[in-house]
Formats: sequence, structure tokens, C-alpha cells
Amino acid sequence: MSGRIAVGVDGSEESAAAVDWAADEAALRGAELRLVNASLWQEHALVAVQPARDVRAQRARDLLAAMKERARARQGGVTTSEEEVEDAPATVLVSASADSELVVLGSYGLGASVGFTAGSVGQEVAAQAHGPVALVRGTRADPGGRVVVGVDLRSVGEELLRFAFEFAARRSAPLRVVHTWHLTPVHHALHPHKEESTEAARTALSEAVRPHRERFPQLEVEEEAAVGRAAGHLVEAAAGAGIVVVGRRTTARRGHLGATAHAVIHHAPCPVAVVPHT
Repeated sequence: MSGRIAVGVDGSEESAAAVDWAADEAALRGAELRLVNASLWQEHALVAVQPARDVRAQRARDLLAAMKERARARQGGVTTSEEEVEDAPATVLVSASADSELVVLGSYGLGASVGFTAGSVGQEVAAQAHGPVALVRGTRADPGGRVVVGVDLRSVGEELLRFAFEFAARRSAPLRVVHTWHLTPVHHALHPHKEESTEAARTALSEAVRPHRERFPQLEVEEEAAVGRAAGHLVEAAAGAGIVVVGRRTTARRGHLGATAHAVIHHAPCPVAVVPHT
């Protein structure tokens, strides 16, 4: 990796929040902040008269300059660069992910009672990016809040755990590792002793987490193994959290997020990071 964080900017409140969040993360990592604007945003297709290319280019330059000043005002020591590309935003940000440690973009809200939608761009980037993607809401999140990570013991994903532990360590934030499983009637028949199954899951989770605990002995780590739907547990754990980290299997078909990741990015009230893993 190049030590770079790419953040998509489009002039929205959520985009500005993403710039703030990304600037803070770049400062913690000692990384360059790359401000990216894709001039062919989807809403342009709905406009009857398209603005001329030079007008779009000037708007992009003005926006990038404003976001650069915003980032500098927030984190003066962070190196910034700007890029304006005349292409669709998802295409540009997926391309930027190839040489970035992290891609950050905003997600717009629908209200706390409904959750929020990541939008088609956010979902497409999260599903196709070469590396981790953080989706940031326009509302203020607690930067020192706990980090929550969902783990599937059938495919633990070392990249997923490494991201979560390193993210928590940079902030000295507590980390909560969550593994859940859903008991169907067949599972009930095969495993009638729920307590024994739960204890086995706790043991397996502790074993999966142990190498990372040893690497970061200073971290406060809580492990949770519980019966239930993963998305529900993670959204509930997201209340008051600084970020929720979910995985996306790279072996899945291209562009597929998975049901849990899809639900969490729509309903968690805090930033969500989607980490591809094997």
C-alpha cells in the first residue's frame, strides 16, 4: 500500500463529514489524504440540460479546493492531494482503492427510526473495492467510541480482524468482537444442548482472536458469542460505537456484499467499514 486514504467528495453534507473523518484517520496513520471528485455523478443524468465540461471542471476544482482547506483546518499536518476525473463515481473510487489503504465516502440518512441508506454508489464501491471502504454518515460519531467487529467462525478473515484491532489500537478504544449463529429446527435437532454449543463457539472465538490479542495486549477486548441473526446483533452493538467493521468475502461473486454487511451499512447509526477478506 502507498500510505494513502482516498475520500470521495461531491459537495453534500455527508461528503464533508467523510472528509473530516478521513482527515482524522489520515493523521492517525500518517497517510496522505487524496480528495477525489468524479464529475459524472448520477444525478447529472436527471438534468435536462447538462452543464458544459469546462463548467463541471471548474465546479470540481472549486469543490476540491474548499475540501482541501477544510481538511487542512482540521488536520494541518496531513498531506493532501486532489483529483478530478470525468467518470462515474463508483468507477473512480473503485479504481482509487487499488493504491489506497482505505476509501472513505459519505452515506446519507433517512432518520434514526428508519436507519440510513448507503446509496447506490456506496454499495457499489463497498462491494467491489480492492481494499477496505468506510461509509460515514453526516451525523457526528464518537471518534473514541468502541470498535465493533462481526466475525463468522466459518471463515474468520484475518484481514477483517487485523483491520479492527489496528483501528482500535490507533485510538486506544475498546474492541468488541461479535460472532453469532442462527439455529434452525435442523440445528436444534442436531445440537439439543444449546449451552454446550455456545461454550464451543466461545472457545472457537477466543482461539481465533488470541493471536491478535497477543499482538495488542494493551487493548480492552470483549468477545461475544451468541445465538441470533448477525445483522441484528451488530446493529444493536453499534449504538454508541465509533465504528462497526464487517467483512466481504473476496470469493463471493463480484459486487456481492452479503446479507449481513448490506443490513449493517443501512441500519447502523455510526460509520461502517467493509473489509474484503479471503
